[in-house]
Amino acid sequence: MSRLRTHPERHAVSRIGWLRAAVLGANDGIVSTASLIVGVAASGAEKSGILVAGAAALVAGAMSMAAGEYVSVSSQADTEKADLAREGGELAGQPDLERNELAEIYVARGLDKDLALRVADQLMASDALGAHARDELGISEVVTARPLQAALTSAATFSTGALMPLALVAVAPRASLVPIEIAATLLFLILLGTLGAWAGGAQPVRSVLRVTFWGALAMAATAGIGRLFGTVV
Repeated sequence: MSRLRTHPERHAVSRIGWLRAAVLGANDGIVSTASLIVGVAASGAEKSGILVAGAAALVAGAMSMAAGEYVSVSSQADTEKADLAREGGELAGQPDLERNELAEIYVARGLDKDLALRVADQLMASDALGAHARDELGISEVVTARPLQAALTSAATFSTGALMPLALVAVAPRASLVPIEIAATLLFLILLGTLGAWAGGAQPVRSVLRVTFWGALAMAATAGIGRLFGTVV
């Protein structure tokens, strides 16, 4: 058995489609729901009102994430399809020009012209559109748009993220709800940043700092607004 067969490689880029949607959904679920809860709690609302507001935020946010992801990723998929159709027409009408275009891409990557032409010929003989999609347009199976996957992933992870700060409302005493919610949410975000970095094969420190900074900023802003309106009203 060759050494290559005994040394399989797993690259995190293969997860980029669902990982982006998962991290976005979970982060949005934690931050938006916790921020809303903190804002409503800081206004002096009763616990029942805070629970209703948090539950409404969970449902509305999950549906919004699913719809938003589906629409945006569908737009990306439509663009990819249009580019592939255009490229297919160019291959049918100007095969020699497309061959040279593909060869020039390989020359720019370091091959000499003769070798680049031979590579272009062999790849186009096997799958001309696939070769141009991958090397000219940057469209591949790994990063191609999947609207339904993105929508379902975002909705599910948003709901999971939102459930964590919402569950705290049910168990935390009303008098200390705001500081408990803020501290626990920061811990949730640290966990999310660590898991996201691990799944993507990246260093966790930068990921953790990103999510905790923006989460803390959002909660501080909504707490200030809630306290201001609670005082006025």
